[in-house]
Amino acid sequence: MSDEKEIYVDGIGKVHFVGGMVRFDMVTLKPNEDGTNREPVPEFKQRIIMPPNGLLGMYNTMKQFIDQLVDAGVLRKTQKAPTPKKKLH
Repeated sequence: MSDEKEIYVDGIGKVHFVGGMVRFDMVTLKPNEDGTNREPVPEFKQRIIMPPNGLLGMYNTMKQFIDQLVDAGVLRKTQKAPTPKKKLH
């Protein structure tokens, strides 16, 4: 049996470019500590670090997979996503 583990994350919290490497801070969402029904709070779980060429390869793979999901009817194409106004950290 393999020693590999599955890791669950809800998404990417931040993306950094430091020391020539792209770093993705992966987060999970936890309930608000005050118990109200406000938005969940992102909590850092893991960091993925790769060279810029790895990022390009990942982008191409994800684009192909998204296209497959659209073709299968799992996702729908909508208007262009808004451009983030935040700068990379």
